[in-house]
Amino acid sequence: MYKSLIRPILFKFSAEKAHHLTFRLTKFIFNIPGIKAFNRSMFEVKHPKLEREFFGLKFPNPVGLAAGFDKDAKLIDEFASLGFGFIEIGTITPKAQPGNPQPRLFRLKKDKGIINRMGFNNQGLEPAVARLKKRKSNIIVGGNIGKNKITPNEKAGDDYEQSFEQLFNYVDYFVVNVSSPNTPNLRELQEKEPLKKLLGMLMDKNKLKPTPKPILLKIAPDLTNQQLDDIVEIVLDTKIAGVIATNTTISRENLRTSEDELKAIGNGGLSGKPLTEKSTEVIRYLHQKSNGAFPIIGVGGIHSAQDALDKLEAGASLVQLYTGFIYEGPGLIKKINQAILQN
Repeated sequence: MYKSLIRPILFKFSAEKAHHLTFRLTKFIFNIPGIKAFNRSMFEVKHPKLEREFFGLKFPNPVGLAAGFDKDAKLIDEFASLGFGFIEIGTITPKAQPGNPQPRLFRLKKDKGIINRMGFNNQGLEPAVARLKKRKSNIIVGGNIGKNKITPNEKAGDDYEQSFEQLFNYVDYFVVNVSSPNTPNLRELQEKEPLKKLLGMLMDKNKLKPTPKPILLKIAPDLTNQQLDDIVEIVLDTKIAGVIATNTTISRENLRTSEDELKAIGNGGLSGKPLTEKSTEVIRYLHQKSNGAFPIIGVGGIHSAQDALDKLEAGASLVQLYTGFIYEGPGLIKKINQAILQN
């Protein structure tokens, strides 16, 4: 029904308008009595063999919603009824910011991809915390945090610390995002010394808490093997909980979309099917290089159950959906969980 009826309607609108329309419709539909229960019966797969325990958290299944979809924690309870094992909100910055000028979200239909240069558009910490306080579902929620655009890199730690402190009581784990290509100079924080300093500072704050929360690092797919070696070293040295691999790519290799169309779209991070193999290879490299020393959440180009199984086979402990969720619909969550049970 999604691919034959709902998606064609949504794809008649611009990508960003379709996103906002989806949120408004979802909020409206889920207010109808019985809809959440109906969706659970349609999409949820429960089985002890799907349960996973990593960094002190017990996941009912290994399929999550990636950051970027529900930036402001608006639909946690609604998405919880679609069969996800966990949901990641954000990227959240301390202060609200509009992000980059529109248009900034583009579908590559021939490639089953999306290019975005959103620029951490979000409403800031206060509204997100207010919504998290009101949520009713007990689904695991991760908080993906970043720095404001106007914050210089030398003061980036202040932004990450503020988000960490204010979200601490309302999320189950944290993700440090230094890998978005859409905030100027942000990826410089992925370099060894600034990254080690940032993660070390957050871990020091974390240790002061009565019950510390897992902190993960989200990395780009465009890192060299030497940079990935540095990531392994940093994770082991700082003792953070794990890595999310990967964010969007700045590469435009092997696309069916024409050069003229790509030139018209311009800069941005590419997600979806073109990223499938690249992100899986990064997962495999990290897993092998570290001898499986830390959990990896695999994200990037999961459009089928087989795509998810490939990432799990490469060394991912959990997986997340974003672009595949847009192209394939909520039925993909169920298909992945069923395939995991069969394997």
